[in-house]
Amino acid sequence: MTSTTEPTEPLSVEQLSATTLLRFATAGSVDDGKSTLVGRLLHDSKSVLTDQLEAVERVSASRGQDAPDLALLTDGLRAEREQGITIDVAYRYFATARRRFILADTPGHVQYTRNMVTGASTADLAVVLVDARNGVIEQTRRHAAVAALLRVPHVVLAVNKMDLVEYKESVFAAIAEEFTAYASELGVPEITAIPISALAGDNVVDASANMDWYGGPTVLEHLETVPVSHDLGHCHARLPVQYVIRPQTAEHPDYRGYAGQIAAGSFRVGESVTVLPSGRTTKVAGIDLLGKPVDVAWTPQSVTLLLEDDIDVSRGDLIVPSKDAPPTTQDVEATICHVADQPLTVGHRVLLKHGTRTVKAIVKDIPSRLTLDDLSLHPHPGQLVANDIGRVKIRAAEPLPLDSYADSRRTGAFILIDPADGTTLTAGMVGESFAAPQPVKDEGDDDGWDF
Repeated sequence: MTSTTEPTEPLSVEQLSATTLLRFATAGSVDDGKSTLVGRLLHDSKSVLTDQLEAVERVSASRGQDAPDLALLTDGLRAEREQGITIDVAYRYFATARRRFILADTPGHVQYTRNMVTGASTADLAVVLVDARNGVIEQTRRHAAVAALLRVPHVVLAVNKMDLVEYKESVFAAIAEEFTAYASELGVPEITAIPISALAGDNVVDASANMDWYGGPTVLEHLETVPVSHDLGHCHARLPVQYVIRPQTAEHPDYRGYAGQIAAGSFRVGESVTVLPSGRTTKVAGIDLLGKPVDVAWTPQSVTLLLEDDIDVSRGDLIVPSKDAPPTTQDVEATICHVADQPLTVGHRVLLKHGTRTVKAIVKDIPSRLTLDDLSLHPHPGQLVANDIGRVKIRAAEPLPLDSYADSRRTGAFILIDPADGTTLTAGMVGESFAAPQPVKDEGDDDGWDF
């Protein structure tokens, strides 16, 4: 099936700035067609440069293929092209007249779970592919669990290869019902099922003539219309301070501003704010945005706040509204995905980076490891290895202002870093995971810690 979309002129800077941004990730088992779907989406939406398409056509022809293998548009590593699989996260940027997109094509193999966590951690939406011939399998459930764990607000079930099951509605309905029931139990708030054929182009960009029984949107139509940023705009306001601006020039002799990107919520001039972890309180005297004063600013704008009082504020501090400041604590309980090859063990000394603040910390306990296959818990494993997801208790050297990840994916997240070489060890989410509503009992005690 070929695209019927007419070629469009490139969007102007003004048009791009007026559109919203959607970050989304694709996931699915091996050979379910993730890279082909992404390639079809880029191709049929006219987002592929001519030289890129020509290169894909040459490689496809050299392999004896009659049509271009659109999966090659995203599988950039040599090993990926040779094996026909996705290994690393491939990011692609494209835009339509209605929205801009950042797409993360994530691997399907079990051993690359950490790569999916990386790609989906900032996603507003996850597209989970299922082969219509195989239905919901173990890896499908695993990817649904990761999406739920990362609190991805929207999940699309793309039932692919419908052309290989004669476009039967009954096949699609059975898969959609099974997946929706499972994902709903995990707490996924919104699930949309779409029958597609990525290879033929059915319901990817253009509506399929082979499935007149389906009256819902195509994949692109849904991506263009799904609401985004609702979880950040209405969250508790948070501004991690990245830089203190003090020009000390003749024009600005007393200017002292605190610059950073608003992680959630909004700030207004005159609002009472608290600087954490010190707890000092003052008011917002002014807000500078792109060099101009404004009365209000919101996520994800990068701004400079001016405060009424000269208090000690530096990089790593968090500015929050006084009426809903988060508690500060040195004891962090979280769900983590271990991404490094070296194991994370009890007693491991690490650096904890939260927002713009980095502090020393110790892994106090690993209460459990989560098995994504059946969502069971393995108590006190002693260590977590690459791709493991588990619960940890961490003791930080300094108090940290932490939100629950369930309340804010930005200020409820952190990473653990190896202090020896700066390697990222772990991605963490503060608070309880979906799989452990009841905390695992800690049989240890607090003695022997030097913080």
